[in-house]
Amino acid sequence: MKFYFPDSQDLVSPTYDFINDEYSPYRVRQRDDVYAHQAVTPIPYDGILVSKAVVDGSMKGAGKYSAPQRERFYRLGVRNFFRLPDECSTIGDCGAFNYIDEERPPYEVDEVLDFYGRCGFDAGISIDHIIFGYIPQESDQEPEAAWINRQQISLALAEKFLNATKKTGVRFQPVGAAQGWGPNSYAHSVQELQKMGYRRIALGGMVPLKSHEILACLGAIDSVRNIDTELHLLGINRVESMEEFARHGVTSFDSTSAFRQAFMDDRNNYHSATGSYTAIRVPQVDANPALKRLILSGSISQSQAIAAERACLRALREFDREETSLEEVLSALETYESLVLGPKKKSYLALYERTLSDAPWRTCPCALCKKCGVEIVIFRGTERNKRRGFHNLTVLEAKMRSLAFT
Repeated sequence: MKFYFPDSQDLVSPTYDFINDEYSPYRVRQRDDVYAHQAVTPIPYDGILVSKAVVDGSMKGAGKYSAPQRERFYRLGVRNFFRLPDECSTIGDCGAFNYIDEERPPYEVDEVLDFYGRCGFDAGISIDHIIFGYIPQESDQEPEAAWINRQQISLALAEKFLNATKKTGVRFQPVGAAQGWGPNSYAHSVQELQKMGYRRIALGGMVPLKSHEILACLGAIDSVRNIDTELHLLGINRVESMEEFARHGVTSFDSTSAFRQAFMDDRNNYHSATGSYTAIRVPQVDANPALKRLILSGSISQSQAIAAERACLRALREFDREETSLEEVLSALETYESLVLGPKKKSYLALYERTLSDAPWRTCPCALCKKCGVEIVIFRGTERNKRRGFHNLTVLEAKMRSLAFT
């Protein structure tokens, strides 16, 4: 089972100064910053997934790449741009989430072929149009006309895409995109894609589905899937179900969920082999928009906030060096939390107590935890938050390695 990490230009600076919260004056972002596969060992994924919409932009506007980055990506190609080791593979897609509200995908087959070919991808997924709707197999509900239309668009573009790859003799593996709204419709898409000649098929639009719904779709696909057809799950990470997914022909998946939970989840920010912990929120007085608004409105004193912020960071670092007690740290955190959150918002102190009591970073084998110490569980700025996300990817990699795929 291969795990692909979707790119969104997530890098960290190896020389970032946590004590002063500042970058080196000599830092050049793209030259000096590193990706997860450069920051931790073993490499926490089998490959990178890059969306055309992320690089080139879409109907919603510019992508994640600046104009110079985009030019360099096309000039160097995907492998050299990401400085990928030989063992990492690459797959491209169109980024259908970015044009979900459009009637038709904004790309033509020729320009997608050019993107995959010029940039040297190992595999490329046909243009698809997401269907966000699900009807269980036992339901009598009829699909919406728009869903049927989107499936037909996806299949027509897949056929045109595959024909174009045969005509031009591309070097990448063509992957057909299957869309559906339930078990039978997904099975229909897979069957049609196989008739066209696809031997690797990516199942899209399943992100909102529960695991048992995904398994129902995979079960229906079993009835039509050729023995040599491999399935890829787009945007799905369900470690607890991966062994079962594999028995239905799933050989790869991609997801950002483990990474994004580091700074998007309310509680499950730092992952471990046995569970997860809440990162300790110490917002920057001079960089946190909500906190700055409170100061500007006169609701809190800037000097008082700065003093409380510094007290929290000092106490956390002293705790990591075993120079102060847990109670002292929690007291400093309570002072800052009450200042920032006010009396009406929920407190995280009980969750912080568990994080600090267990101190999971002290026993974590990953290079980032060893180097950063307590900084990695502090919810504060992109450098700490992304490092915690990279750590989460190492935990996911270890869990995947422990599974038995037979």
